[in-house]
Amino acid sequence: MLFEVWAPYAQEQVALWLEGTERRMDRDPARPGWWTAEAAAADGTRYGFVLDGGPLRPDPRSRRQPEGPDGPSAVVAPDAHVWRTDDWAGRELAGAVLYELHVGTYTREGTLDAATTHLTELADLGVTHVELMPLCPFPGTHGWGYDGVSPWAVHEPYGGPAALKRFVDAAHGLGLGVVLDVVHNHLGPSGNHLPAYGPYFTDTHHTPWGSAVNLDASGSDEVRAYLTDSALAWLRDYRFDGLRLDAVHALADNRALTFVEELSSAVDRFATDVRRPVFLIAESDRCDPRTTTPREEGGLGLHAQWNDDFHHALHCALTGESQGYYADFARAPLTALAKTMGHVFFHDGTYSSFRGRTHGRPVDRTHTPAHRFLGYAQTHDQIGNRALGDRLSARLSPGLLACAAALVLTSPFTPMLFMGEEWGAGTPWQFFTDHQDPELAEAVRLGRRREFARHGWAADDIPDPQDPATRERSCLDRSERAREPHARLLAWYRELIALRRAEPDLSDPDLESVRVAFDEAARWFVFRRGDLRVAANLGRETATVPLGSGGRVLAGWDGVEPPGEDGLLVLPGESCVVLADR
Repeated sequence: MLFEVWAPYAQEQVALWLEGTERRMDRDPARPGWWTAEAAAADGTRYGFVLDGGPLRPDPRSRRQPEGPDGPSAVVAPDAHVWRTDDWAGRELAGAVLYELHVGTYTREGTLDAATTHLTELADLGVTHVELMPLCPFPGTHGWGYDGVSPWAVHEPYGGPAALKRFVDAAHGLGLGVVLDVVHNHLGPSGNHLPAYGPYFTDTHHTPWGSAVNLDASGSDEVRAYLTDSALAWLRDYRFDGLRLDAVHALADNRALTFVEELSSAVDRFATDVRRPVFLIAESDRCDPRTTTPREEGGLGLHAQWNDDFHHALHCALTGESQGYYADFARAPLTALAKTMGHVFFHDGTYSSFRGRTHGRPVDRTHTPAHRFLGYAQTHDQIGNRALGDRLSARLSPGLLACAAALVLTSPFTPMLFMGEEWGAGTPWQFFTDHQDPELAEAVRLGRRREFARHGWAADDIPDPQDPATRERSCLDRSERAREPHARLLAWYRELIALRRAEPDLSDPDLESVRVAFDEAARWFVFRRGDLRVAANLGRETATVPLGSGGRVLAGWDGVEPPGEDGLLVLPGESCVVLADR
């Protein structure tokens, strides 16, 4: 088989290390900086590269790191897995309900095979896509995955490439699409061998993680191709249905044609070639509709993006919290929620006190479909980046959790749930790491404590990221599903997801058709989508809502009667209802 590597920093020679034996590689005359060699190898064969007589290093394009990020790479035969779902036609993003899942805490075992055994639960819940948090190798066994390296490989403790293919195959067999969270804006602080090979990073820009990934300096053509090829490999080799791009706002790129545009173009061509829908979802805090505007209209061409403004408004309305970036939304949370429900971004050219400047620009609601924006009440970021990793269930009543579910699952946006949310999981989801470098481990531990000390937390109250108990506390407890109030909440999520699938008005992409009414003081909130009205009472006292007469109840958290002839809806405290006019 052909072994090849881009190693422009090699001065004299590059050697292929194959099961303990070294052989010289040849320069590729057609591709500057590339070295090649032919050698016999099979699935599982260990290999790596030696630059100018230095140490053995893993392949930058390694598909498998069986001994971790610093060990040799292993060959992965493309035909090692026989797919049972060759007829998979894909699932569109429009009409989807996504479920964010972290493999390491979804089960106690923390493996892809263990997660596969619970896919039927997700199909029964009614979600359409499972979004896996990053899978690239990182030091140790357990972590969030955002400090990964080897962006073509699968973390070995999760089960490696073979287990991932089994997971995707099983999901497709149940009609579930699968999305992967990928990180292009940085690599982890440990196990990163790319700087030895070539200019993968540049000091032209600086980021919170150090030198920026080289997207626009000398040598960036090959770096951009490296990242694009990695993304296409996930879609091709593992048959993912989409990718979530982490923090695209942190991709420092001053070229006229940005990397994000190049990537979206390549993915669109791939989707055409394989004749199934494939999409890209951005995480971005820019509040810039150009992120999802088609390329031919001057945008970046991504297919959707997370909408944190909707989350922040909903979170403030539910909890009353006002610290940090919640401050702008907390002044009048229902007003903020109303704006995001119909206009997507709260900051659309408005002043952001958190940033100390004007932020965002408006979404053109006349022809931007609502499904391009994801709506959610909880995510890994919004839970795990809290001091104690506490979920909404730690401080909200079951009724308010039900209201959150209703406002997300009947909103105009593509809904996304965070694992365990559907039954109000009582387990936290905390920040945990397993760094093998003692100095790095201590730096992360102290950094976490200092961060929250600035907000008044005592150091001893902050969970130690390196303590295995922090990860253990974060694992889901499925026994809760059968107990109250969890069982009732789980049934409520199933009911709302089924309703979203059954009622065409709930998948209407027209943002301009959304109508909202609310009372900030009385804490009730109502919005209309076609012939459906959704009413939520976030206050503790019963509310009388002027809704208009008629209609029937499609779903209700508490026993609620339709409005009488006086047009008044009597809605118990901390409850919600979905009504149809017809």
